[in-house]
Amino acid sequence: MTASSLLPLAILLTSLGVAPLIFLLREESARLRTALNLAAAVLKVALVAWLSWRVAEGAVYEVRLAFLPGLDLVLQADPLAVLFVALSSVLWLITTIYSVGYLERGDHRSRFFGFFSLCVAATVGVAMAGNLFTFLVFYELLTLATYPLVVHRGTAEALRAGRIYLAYTLGGGLVLLLGTLWLWTLTGTTDFVPRGIVGDLVADHRTALTILFVVLIGGLGVKAALVPLHAWLPIAMVAPAPVSALLHAVAVVKAGAFGIMRVIYEVFGIDTAMAMGLTQPLAALAAVTIIYGSLRALTQDDLKRRLAFSTVSQVSYITLGVALGSPIAAIGALAHLIHQGLMKITMFMCAGNLAEGLGVKKVSQCAGVGRRMPGTMIAFTAAALAMIGAPPLAGFVSKWYLAAGGIGQGDLWVIALLMGSSLLNAAYFLPILHKAWFDDPAGAPATPGRPRIGWMLTAPPLATAALVLAAGLMANAPFSPLGWTRFIVAIEYID
Repeated sequence: MTASSLLPLAILLTSLGVAPLIFLLREESARLRTALNLAAAVLKVALVAWLSWRVAEGAVYEVRLAFLPGLDLVLQADPLAVLFVALSSVLWLITTIYSVGYLERGDHRSRFFGFFSLCVAATVGVAMAGNLFTFLVFYELLTLATYPLVVHRGTAEALRAGRIYLAYTLGGGLVLLLGTLWLWTLTGTTDFVPRGIVGDLVADHRTALTILFVVLIGGLGVKAALVPLHAWLPIAMVAPAPVSALLHAVAVVKAGAFGIMRVIYEVFGIDTAMAMGLTQPLAALAAVTIIYGSLRALTQDDLKRRLAFSTVSQVSYITLGVALGSPIAAIGALAHLIHQGLMKITMFMCAGNLAEGLGVKKVSQCAGVGRRMPGTMIAFTAAALAMIGAPPLAGFVSKWYLAAGGIGQGDLWVIALLMGSSLLNAAYFLPILHKAWFDDPAGAPATPGRPRIGWMLTAPPLATAALVLAAGLMANAPFSPLGWTRFIVAIEYID
């Protein structure tokens, strides 16, 4: 193990190592707790920036620890891992600032930030896992670390949501464990390898591999919120706003979508999966989820639940792009992994601001909030328009490449799907914007005694909204999310 190979481990330890220290702090140690959180987050961003630079130059990083014969714990920094790690590290820093402001008068802050750090560590482990076994270990750690965040408020509603969350995610984890063991018995390895590891087995084990694919996607589909495995996600919205932002933009749903990418590209291989006819049903399931999530979002008056069903829809764009089997659609899917994270974290932080600053938690209460909290609603508006697919924002870029990939494959139904989805996005986001900016605020709920929100709540969503705009305007730049996804596809997925 060389010094340079320790870089992935150092990135993991910046959040994993700080968690025990935060747990030990007294509630009154607010300044020290904030300093530890921010120092670890800034250090992680710096290390990931260095890692990204080195990987772009062709450097290879791998840490391998023997666990069982033929089964190792592996951390690796390939371009796909770097994409997800960069998203996690940047948004961890921004969400940490937001969380400090959001919880400054709350209880159990040391517990919250300790599990918050563990959650980010698990997400980084998922991103840099070099085989399915390592992925599974961090995938389950992510479940356990996020549960205390979901139930943080300790109310009956929160505890019920936590039980449902555990039932779904632990059940999905057990299914994924079964699939991992089955893969190991078939191949003798669980390593992630470009073009996959099962291609030579298709002739003799086609039926077994088909069932294995269903098992693996089923286990991952819980966190990816594929219909009908999505029900936990809207229920988990009882969690505090920073947790909702983390669940939707960085951690849990992205871990599921990222795992689906790894299975299709680096366990089965896209060519093998397509030749076996496995990707077409998955694309159809993603399409159903996209429309279903949008239709359910239309009927939600609770703002966070509307955003939750929007996530059910939007995350499936990633699965759709992968399942289409087109390099161009793959670029759109990979870019949407980043773009959706930026858009959705912005919207959940804004929802938290509306609840904290004005007591507004429902769409029907949003009259005039744009004039009362202009910074928050400017950020929300930018993210909402990007979700709809308005140019030149980030969401438009993702949908453009997904549409181009569908056309290139001759799947013209993808165009109809994306147009229908965008119209539904407009149908459930534009009424919020109209109420916020054009309706008379006279009928809005009174908020006597509520504190004005400070810069730590206002600045983070404005920063992520600026990134949404930058990701669209500078999409062609080599350092943009789209530029990096082109790099991934050129290296790993195009012969």
